[in-house]
Amino acid sequence: MASKLAVHFCGVLFAMLVPVSASAADTVLNGLDYPWDIEAHGGKIYVTEKSGTVGILAEGSFTRLPVETSQPILDDRGGGLLGLAISPDFPDTGRIVLYQHYGTPDARMNRVIEAERLGDRWKETRVLIDAIPGHPLYNGGRVAFGPDGMLYVTTGWTENRERPQDLGSLAGKILRVTPDGEIPSDNPFAGSPVWSLGHRNPQGLAWDASGQLFAAEHGQSGHDEVNRIERGGNYGWPLIQGDETRDGLLAPLAHSGQSTWAPSGLTSDGDRLLLAGLRVNGILEVTTDGRVSEAYQAGERIRDVLVSDGVIYAITTNRSPRRKGASEDRLIRLDP
Repeated sequence: MASKLAVHFCGVLFAMLVPVSASAADTVLNGLDYPWDIEAHGGKIYVTEKSGTVGILAEGSFTRLPVETSQPILDDRGGGLLGLAISPDFPDTGRIVLYQHYGTPDARMNRVIEAERLGDRWKETRVLIDAIPGHPLYNGGRVAFGPDGMLYVTTGWTENRERPQDLGSLAGKILRVTPDGEIPSDNPFAGSPVWSLGHRNPQGLAWDASGQLFAAEHGQSGHDEVNRIERGGNYGWPLIQGDETRDGLLAPLAHSGQSTWAPSGLTSDGDRLLLAGLRVNGILEVTTDGRVSEAYQAGERIRDVLVSDGVIYAITTNRSPRRKGASEDRLIRLDP
């Protein structure tokens, strides 16, 4: 059944480090349970929670709706109900797209499904992509519609060194399909949904004003990346990382070196990218020429970031997927 949470605002002081000044942040919503993705449409904010809900924040109240799926959601460690995209035809159909972890702890899989709201729940209407390899931690999980109207999906490498470079595997890739889940004729590899390969655990997608796609990716022991994504590009994992080079492999736009950002959600805000950082406990600013600076220090693990009508929103995920217990998360609003 749907549940409602009261929305309140609480003044909290954040340090805005670029430029050096103060920025206020309001707590818009408390009591979230490991939220993973936030999207906005029609003046409403939509939030996925890993346990299997998509909530709607509208006119001062939050309605939490369970998602009914043909395969049970496996909410375990880094898996669960992850990414959310609002379909381009949403005003007419009410359709959303979700990235779902399913199976068992010993046989994990991921898939991309479409769902519609039916009263007090969301109900799966069809499967768009299935049989994406799963893992306790490295599942990718972001879904987003590009300016070309196509659906883009990030997938994790599943700790299998062969899969990111194997065009026969959906793991360690960025995929591109039509809104109906079909393979576009202009994809780089005939008959394949693969748009780019050689990824480790990409979890952020964003397009700048020119339509250029960027992706954020978890590295290994540091070397987190922001990549400028090219059609058919090979981003090197596990063959290269950081400043390493090899013919035919693309270097990142920016990387964290030996430090760790633990990047997750990514959004475009004018001429800059905003990157949600779990390990940096804030939001990083990344320019399209690769300069990185700290935009907001939140003191909490930031899972996703969204710019809507000039306002920056973010969600926290304060519990690591490697640990158990309450996450005690919230939706915050930042005033630039």
